[in-house]
Amino acid sequence: MDVFLRSVITRVGPEVPDLLAGGVLILFADGAPEELAEVSVLHQIAGEPAITGPQPGAELCIGTLSTILTGVGDHAWAKVRDIGHVVVNFNGLDVPERPGELCASQINLDELGAALTAGSEIVIRN
Repeated sequence: MDVFLRSVITRVGPEVPDLLAGGVLILFADGAPEELAEVSVLHQIAGEPAITGPQPGAELCIGTLSTILTGVGDHAWAKVRDIGHVVVNFNGLDVPERPGELCASQINLDELGAALTAGSEIVIRN
């Protein structure tokens, strides 16, 4: 099994629930400027993200929840590798609207919000 990213949530910004209501999750590595941290789930990457990023069909796990990536923007993985940042849109699209975005199948957003707690793991794998 290929693991593209393994990370642990360290903090959930106070504006994350508002974005989740629209099906959007922003991940940013620890150390993000405060104005970005307010809207982001901060995380600490374990090791290094894979050089080659995931493709549609890869699994995104957040805590005990799981969903499938349906689309990967052209620049999304470079941003993950460079600064630990990516936007995940749970809209099921196969072509992301923005090049720095991952799209995933729809998920129960209330359950996702509950899973976003410090110490929970984020994993992207085949």
